[in-house]
Amino acid sequence: MPPSTDTAQGDPVFTLLVQVGRKAGDGLPEGATGAALMCYAAGVDEAEAVRETVAVLKQAGLAPLDVSGYGTVAERLAEGHDIDADERALMDRARDENAVIVAQMTPFFTDLEEH
Repeated sequence: MPPSTDTAQGDPVFTLLVQVGRKAGDGLPEGATGAALMCYAAGVDEAEAVRETVAVLKQAGLAPLDVSGYGTVAERLAEGHDIDADERALMDRARDENAVIVAQMTPFFTDLEEH
């Protein structure tokens, strides 16, 4: 059985989708209007995970606009989500390091035909 990210070994890990806007020096691709970031963050509860994620992203020069929470591993599995080994490994890393892991970044463009 794979290790659980919802154990007494550390705080639970929450899956968060963060939308960011543009800010000078943010590192987003030229022409992007913002981005969606899939993040995994450890916290005693979802509110703490959100606060930590927003703080880390601001420190990295990004401009968080909105955060949607998708719950812990146990909650996602109960809802029927498929969590592969790579995703679980990133979640375990977030828990083990008490960190925020940005797993995926998808930039937004206003006109897709230009890109």
